[in-house]
Amino acid sequence: MAQADKRPATKSGEAVYKSVCIACHESGVAHAPKFGDRAAWAPLIAEGQPVLTGHAWVGVRAMPPRGGSPDIQLHEFARAAAFMARNGGADWKDPDAAMLRKIIIEADKRLVQAIKDQQAMQRELHRLSRRPVAAD
Repeated sequence: MAQADKRPATKSGEAVYKSVCIACHESGVAHAPKFGDRAAWAPLIAEGQPVLTGHAWVGVRAMPPRGGSPDIQLHEFARAAAFMARNGGADWKDPDAAMLRKIIIEADKRLVQAIKDQQAMQRELHRLSRRPVAAD
């Protein structure tokens, strides 16, 4: 008898949109591009699928990492990004393995830069902590 596959079912982009992304992208909260708004999506689509998806995965502008869903898997998140972009005018396909590698590279670049930025802030705070602080 074959052993049953114990992996959870993979969600479609539409299912992820309806369970996670809709909270912000339906109403446009915090300047999230509204679902289907071609004008709002155009500059994001122009960034390209790997960049937009990778940056969104790690958090960008007011969007939290993983769209605020800590349990979402990258391939599901990427399907949701493609689904929303298609509805905003893109011709993106659900990502295959090659596209997922490109997304991972872009997400990693974004994280490296964010870490550098935070380390610079930390150095500034350490410098400030060694000086007397004037009270108002």
